Amino acid sequence: MLTRRLLLGAIAIAPLAACQSIQQPPQAAAEADPYAGWYIGSMPDKPHNVPLVDRSRMDPKYARQTVAYNGPEKPGSIVVHIDERMLYLVQADNKAIRYGVGVGKQGFSWKGTATVGRKGVWPAWSPTTTMVSLKPDLPRHVEAGLDNPLGARALYLHQNGADTLFRIHGTNEPWSIGEQVSSGCVRMLNEDIVDLYERVPVGTTVYVKRNGRYRV
Repeated sequence: MLTRRLLLGAIAIAPLAACQSIQQPPQAAAEADPYAGWYIGSMPDKPHNVPLVDRSRMDPKYARQTVAYNGPEKPGSIVVHIDERMLYLVQADNKAIRYGVGVGKQGFSWKGTATVGRKGVWPAWSPTTTMVSLKPDLPRHVEAGLDNPLGARALYLHQNGADTLFRIHGTNEPWSIGEQVSSGCVRMLNEDIVDLYERVPVGTTVYVKRNGRYRV
């Protein structure tokens, strides 16, 4: 079970990430501990256990599930639908594993075709140059852990061998799944990004769609 100290630490750092939101949880004004009721246990992992979210607090459509999928992308591809707030891992036989996600707010969300250039387990985080220019008081580096904005796992999106600075990553703001609140990255529940991480290798093609299309 997450300790109160670690959860409050997560609140302190969460708004600082280029891939995180500045939104407060909807019950924050009413509760001394805004994380109260959101977690129901933990899943063993190293070096930290993964907090498990009480999914009854979320819209059921954002639950991880296998669905019909008729898109043109090959099995093994990742397809992120910004407008739907959904990520699909394409399977054979016109199926896909679908995950609910949080996406970039208007003006920040990205679209296009990329590859998973690398994968990180409990990654550290550093703000981009742009983020520092906008918020000079940001920490220049945050070590891996429960209070890190990238969560338990991260997939780093590359184009032509170069890091795009966009990520698919875990989040310590479970109430933001299904919302358009981050500064461009695609965030997932920590338990979901762990599941996706285990299913996709480096080199996986990632399509990020807005308005029904991605830039090729």
